[in-house]
Amino acid sequence: GRATPAAMPTTVKDAIKKFETTNECVAAEAEKVLLYGTEPPIEKMDNSLATLKKCVQLSLSTNNIEKIGSLAGLECLKILSLGKNQIKKLENLDGVAATLEELWISYNLIERLTNIDKLPNLRVLYMSNNKIENFKELDKLAPLANLAELLLVGNPLYTSAEKPEELGCEYRIEVLKRVPQLVKLDGIPVDVDEREAAKKALEEASAE
Repeated sequence: GRATPAAMPTTVKDAIKKFETTNECVAAEAEKVLLYGTEPPIEKMDNSLATLKKCVQLSLSTNNIEKIGSLAGLECLKILSLGKNQIKKLENLDGVAATLEELWISYNLIERLTNIDKLPNLRVLYMSNNKIENFKELDKLAPLANLAELLLVGNPLYTSAEKPEELGCEYRIEVLKRVPQLVKLDGIPVDVDEREAAKKALEEASAE
């Protein structure tokens, strides 16, 4: 039969069932639950996610999700992958505040980093190809003491910068001034000279 254009979106519940059938497992006991690229795509994160009590890594990437739904019940979640969706803002992160260490949310429509501070244990934030224009947004990452790796490639603040991939460039210093705890930015390890330059730039700014 021919697929009709108006196929109903897949629910998370059905996607989980399909995952169980394909992998011959019980999702509630699985540490890694991969629901990416579902056909037809998932549009809504619903409370069937709460059944994934043992899940450490959850992937919902390459779907059609417009907002981050409740993550309550995902008591063990460390890695959440939501890349390639239609997400416009960070919300409903409270449910995984205590455990989440990595958020992979590249290729979405996010302009602001509001609520990122709800994730005090975040170590990795992959946020390439979103809509972040303003360096000031990155101030919201400052309180995340464990944040070691940040990916911002393809955001307006990156694409409008001059040679943003070069060590010590203005763009990298601007980021490091705001997020000095980074070990790696855009896949490139932060070097000691950049760190010094950012520190110096901060001291000069506060002296003015």
